[in-house]
Amino acid sequence: MVDLSVNLNGFKLQNPIMTASGTYGYADEYDDFIDVSKLGAIVTKAISIEPKKGNSGERLFETYGGMINRIGLENLGIEEFISKKLPILKEKNINYVMNLAGSTVEDYIKAAEIAQSAGIKAIEVNVSCPNVKQGCLEFGTNPNSLGHLTSEIRKIYKGFLIIKLTPNVSDIESLAKSAEDNGADCISAINTLKGLGVKVEITPDKKIKKTFVQGGLSGRCIKPVALSMVKRIKAVVNIPIIGIGGIANIEDILEFLTVGADAIQIGTENFCHPDITIKLINELTKIIESLNLESLDELKRKLRDE
Repeated sequence: MVDLSVNLNGFKLQNPIMTASGTYGYADEYDDFIDVSKLGAIVTKAISIEPKKGNSGERLFETYGGMINRIGLENLGIEEFISKKLPILKEKNINYVMNLAGSTVEDYIKAAEIAQSAGIKAIEVNVSCPNVKQGCLEFGTNPNSLGHLTSEIRKIYKGFLIIKLTPNVSDIESLAKSAEDNGADCISAINTLKGLGVKVEITPDKKIKKTFVQGGLSGRCIKPVALSMVKRIKAVVNIPIIGIGGIANIEDILEFLTVGADAIQIGTENFCHPDITIKLINELTKIIESLNLESLDELKRKLRDE
């Protein structure tokens, strides 16, 4: 039997395949397609203290190799998540990480307190969403602000603490180091890139109709940026890294493992192929077997040493 297990600083996964926040709902929404309990973990939609309606108007724009979204962190709020979704996760034995978003330091601290009280063993702090007017990206682009936020959450929350970084910066190394120095157990990278979708249509009556969607770009087109960012982060931190960005096949996973990722999250590809996660778990097993290896750890060493 191939051992696909991953130990991320004490947070244990049965395999390295996770799902990215915002692409997999809160609990068992993908049960019609796969057995969600077979995944390494799911990461919930970003959850805030109070419910959020998100942005109005057009929210999605398909583009070459990906999509742009401006959902705006629509979610049911942390209290409803705990009362309605958490029981499902526990009943179905689904490993999960709760993604947290806030507008102020106080928002994050309150959410961390609630997560701690509810026994939630892993949280991913969203400091990288480009689609909200306050919070998130404000913390994720400044090392001092990020360090302060991380340390304040760390004082409250004793579980596994992931900081999710944005690619919309010039110096991701200083941000990753600040997160590590102030108590983060793990880095996840990257979130979406800022992008603009434009559509120009000429109507039958010769008028021009224009559509603009400015938001977060995700999908296969961002993979080279994500690989670069993960490699740069790996050079400056000692904590585990979860790689995210354009992962759609087994070759993508091997590339992320090579540059330093310890686990990966799949996002946009879930919308195209809802069963992609299970397929990739099976393909990863076959790759390891074909190399006459016994574990994911051995594969990582081979990819990085040769």
